[in-house]
Amino acid sequence: MATKITLLDYGMCNMLNVARALEHAGADVHVTEDPKDAVAAERLVVPGVGAFSECMRAVNCLGHGEAIHQFVKSGRPMLGICVGMQILFEASEEFGETPGLGILPGRVRMIPNTNTDGVSQRVPHIGWNHLIEPQAGRSWEKTLLEPFGTQGPAVYFVHSFAAQPANDDDRLADCDYGGHRISAMVKRDNVTATQFHPERSGAVGLRMLQEFLSR
Repeated sequence: MATKITLLDYGMCNMLNVARALEHAGADVHVTEDPKDAVAAERLVVPGVGAFSECMRAVNCLGHGEAIHQFVKSGRPMLGICVGMQILFEASEEFGETPGLGILPGRVRMIPNTNTDGVSQRVPHIGWNHLIEPQAGRSWEKTLLEPFGTQGPAVYFVHSFAAQPANDDDRLADCDYGGHRISAMVKRDNVTATQFHPERSGAVGLRMLQEFLSR
């Protein structure tokens, strides 16, 4: 029997691409705009693209903020994708200060527009980049990255801002961009979230989604 996934639609994502990827990974996908469906979900996926402030406005307007908080407290598995990861943090500096959901401590800040040698680099960060362990000895065991061992896979990014977790223990994977460590994936208890797009990351992304369905 396929694993049931509730995909939260608040008007700020290409739901079709995410839904297709989840279905390809083996999920029975239910797309909903109803916060009550989110609270009752077996597994919840919160995607997002665009500006942080617009995403938070849509989330709050539709009552999804409280629903996400309630779901997280349930202990059931949740996956955030791209801005769906960023809104889990306390605030973003994109277009001024915008409060987030505060589920994870930390802030969302712009990616540096120069590398560590002071040379200009492109922002947004677009394209394939390898995941790296954020700290020596950090294990990917029992996470969505377990199938990849210590060899960080390449995944697809499109973003100008990135979360900076206040707690290093929340960082599951980073990527290197111009010598800067950018938070690419976070995990705390039942919450996992990716700055990159697993639905656009080919076989690697599908494997991660399969891991989410099975854990």
